[in-house]
Amino acid sequence: MPRAGCPGEGARVILGIGTDLTRIDRMEAVLARFGDRFRRRVFTAGELALAAGRGDEVATLARRWAAKEACAKALGTGLRMGIAWREMAVESSGMGAPGMVLSGRAAARLQALTPPGHRAAVHLSLTDDAPWAQAFVVIEALPASV
Repeated sequence: MPRAGCPGEGARVILGIGTDLTRIDRMEAVLARFGDRFRRRVFTAGELALAAGRGDEVATLARRWAAKEACAKALGTGLRMGIAWREMAVESSGMGAPGMVLSGRAAARLQALTPPGHRAAVHLSLTDDAPWAQAFVVIEALPASV
């Protein structure tokens, strides 16, 4: 018998939803003012390498900033509970689809949200249309057997 408020065996459940909308020109201003100090505080080496290799570095970083904000909202914490920016990383699949990889306290929070007998899946959608960059995150609990 499932606990009250917990999904039954085999149920799929949405654990969290987050979205963020960021101005690309604002990211450009922050990068101009704080430069590499900001980059290293917020983004992983992989995120920085990807952005540096693209013609739209600022828009790429703005999308990733929005993804981190959206992910923190989906985790239900914002950037509280000691979760750091770099503990939420945007990585691309072999097919190019974006995904979130969590580590440290962000991963611990995700584990705490996930009901017994389930595993978490973090879904991410990114887009931009100057001057805006947007991210949408859905965290889903899937049966461990799926």
